[in-house]
Amino acid sequence: MGIVKISDDLHDDLREASRVMARSINAQAEFWIRVGMLAELNPQLSYQELCRKLLKNKSTTLQDLLNELDPSENPG
Repeated sequence: MGIVKISDDLHDDLREASRVMARSINAQAEFWIRVGMLAELNPQLSYQELCRKLLKNKSTTLQDLLNELDPSENPG
C-alpha cells in the first residue's frame, strides 16, 4: 500500500462522496480510481456499464476486469 497526495479540495470531495455513498474515504477513492481507469481504457462503455462490471466482480483485480472487458487489448 502506498500514500497518494491529493489536493485538499479533492480530499473534501472524497469525504463528502464517501459520506453519501456510505464508504470509507479510501474505498471511495479506490472506486473513483477504478472507474476512471476503466473509463479511460474503455471509452465505449457507459458509466452504468462500468459500475455493473465493478459490482459483478467486487473482489476481482483491476487487471482481471480489464482482461474481461477486452482480452485482446489487455494482455497480461
